[in-house]
Amino acid sequence: METSLYLPVKAFLEAAGYEVKGEIGGCDLVGLSAGETPVVVVCELKLSFNLELILQAVDRAAMSDEVWIAARVSAKGRGREADKRYRDLCRRLGIGMLGVSDTGEVSIIVSSVSPMPRTNPKRRSRLVREHQRRRGDPAIGGSTRAPVMTAYRQRALLCAAALQQGLMRPRDMKEWAPDAGKILLGNVYGWFERQDKGVYALTAGGEAALVRWPQSIGTTDEISSAALPDSVGLSEKPS
Repeated sequence: METSLYLPVKAFLEAAGYEVKGEIGGCDLVGLSAGETPVVVVCELKLSFNLELILQAVDRAAMSDEVWIAARVSAKGRGREADKRYRDLCRRLGIGMLGVSDTGEVSIIVSSVSPMPRTNPKRRSRLVREHQRRRGDPAIGGSTRAPVMTAYRQRALLCAAALQQGLMRPRDMKEWAPDAGKILLGNVYGWFERQDKGVYALTAGGEAALVRWPQSIGTTDEISSAALPDSVGLSEKPS
C-alpha cells in the first residue's frame, strides 16, 4: 500500500524543515516551510515508479514550489529508478525522485528543480489554506478507501460533539468552530437537524460519526462555562 511510504517520506521532509500533512487537495503529502510566505512542497506516492506517478506530479506542479515523486526501490535494481530515460524525464520536468527502501530509508534519486514559473496562485492558496486549517495531521497520505479528514470535516465533528454535550445554538459553538452557523445550516454530511430557528439537534448519522471519529471538547461543565459571556475558552481552538 502507498500508505506504507507515508511516514518515511514525511520524516524525510520534516528533517528538511517542512511541516508535513497528508491527503490535502488530492495530494498524498503537502509540506510547508515556516514563514509568512511558505514554500509549498508536494510529494506523490506509488509502490513503484511509473508514468501515472509522473502525470500526477505534473498536475501538482501548478500549485507547488517543489514537486516530488516517491516509490519503493527495486531490491534487484530493475525498477524505473534504474532507467536513465525515466530519471532524465523527471529532470526535464523539474520533478524530484525519492527512493524508499524496504527498511524505510529515503534517498534522493533526482533533485527537484523548477525549470520555469508554473504556479497556479488559486490552487496554491487553496492548498496552503487547507493545510493551515487542519488540526494536527489526521489523514495518512496515499489512502484511497477512507473519507479524507479535511479541516471542514474536523469542524463539523466539533459541532456534532458540542450538540452531543447539550449545546444547540451555533453561537455557543464558535469557541471550536467559528463558522458553526454555516456548517449546521449547510448540513453537508447529514449530521444535523434543525428543530427551531437557530436551534439544532444531532441526527443518528451524527451520532455514528462521533463513534467513528470521537471528539473531545471538554466536560459538560466546561462547555457550559465556555458558552457564557466573559468566560475563558478552551486552550485548543480549531484553525
